[in-house]
Amino acid sequence: MTRAAVYLDYNATAPLRPEARDAMLAAFSAPANASSVHQTGRRARGLIERARQSLARLVGCEAKDVTFTSGGSEANATVLTPHWQIGRDDVLVEHLLLGATEHPSVLSGGRFAQDRIGIIPVDSNGCIREDALADALEKVSGPTILSIMAANNETGAVQDLSAVRRIIRQSGKDVIFHVDAVQALGKCDLDDLTLSADVISVSAHKAGGPVGVGAIVRLRSDILFAPLVKGGGQELGRRAGTENTAAIAGFGAACESLCDNPSERSELARLRDSCEEGMKSTTPDLVIFSGLADRLPNTICCALPGVKAETAMIALDLEGICISSGSACSSGKVGQSHVLAAMGVEAELAQGALRISLGWQTSEEDIERFLAAWRSVSTRLLKKSEKAA
Repeated sequence: MTRAAVYLDYNATAPLRPEARDAMLAAFSAPANASSVHQTGRRARGLIERARQSLARLVGCEAKDVTFTSGGSEANATVLTPHWQIGRDDVLVEHLLLGATEHPSVLSGGRFAQDRIGIIPVDSNGCIREDALADALEKVSGPTILSIMAANNETGAVQDLSAVRRIIRQSGKDVIFHVDAVQALGKCDLDDLTLSADVISVSAHKAGGPVGVGAIVRLRSDILFAPLVKGGGQELGRRAGTENTAAIAGFGAACESLCDNPSERSELARLRDSCEEGMKSTTPDLVIFSGLADRLPNTICCALPGVKAETAMIALDLEGICISSGSACSSGKVGQSHVLAAMGVEAELAQGALRISLGWQTSEEDIERFLAAWRSVSTRLLKKSEKAA
């Protein structure tokens, strides 16, 4: 009997948590439009509002400040708009500043013209250069959005958001601070996030919820973005379209599971460290990207000099191991990761970048199976690389 594959690609998507699956099945059993006033419509509305409260509890905000979207990319595209309401005033934001290692949905700039976008460089560990951020803020005039991700999807590097907030405060500039928290949800202590950011984007499927649902969370309730999707007035007019009740219910259940299992992060860190140590004992030349930075507890981004990522991935896949080479959003594309390029990683080494990301289902046995496969595959590939040289 063939054993199930070892899945270590949680940063691409996490398997659906059983609580989320049960919530979705219950919602599917009684389909209704949550805008309908009859009893089945009210039931659907109740499922959505419960999920809204669950996400608000996890993040630490008020439920009224949660707006559901189709995912993290839509949430980012919505928030990156020049058109905002601050208090009772309509405000035109003039500049957008982005970290160099942001997700492509942020680097695209949303609804900003390209000549209004500035890029903040990072250091060799993928952390925002504070001096460069201070310089960029000094040069802008007028209202500005600064968008910095909480944790990188490729390397796992966690940004010091409190330091970013301090620099904003010292600049004296009028800044709306947006944080892409898609990878951070459920993997990081969110205190730094909630105390620093003004608005964040999150996604369900990175945390064990379903694909196809995300949210914008306002942590500063006096600001309001112009909607990207207009029409029916759902989500208090902030995002039109009939709500995906089942997916939202699954998202809420995943959030409740995360609230109820705070020790999950420490167990992930233990397994991640064990995996990393095992890889280094077999291949001492292994390079860990963002190795000196604070990282997500589940993420290893690494390269073995002389070994191409595609070759290693295929070999590991044949051994029943599922990992990725950097961002799943960029799979199939030829070229260096923009994240590693921004960190100054040489192109040849970057071509070998592998991402191993753990999650709620990862077990000790999974790590043991991965390490056994790694010993076999790395030994074989290194011998081929030496012969080719």
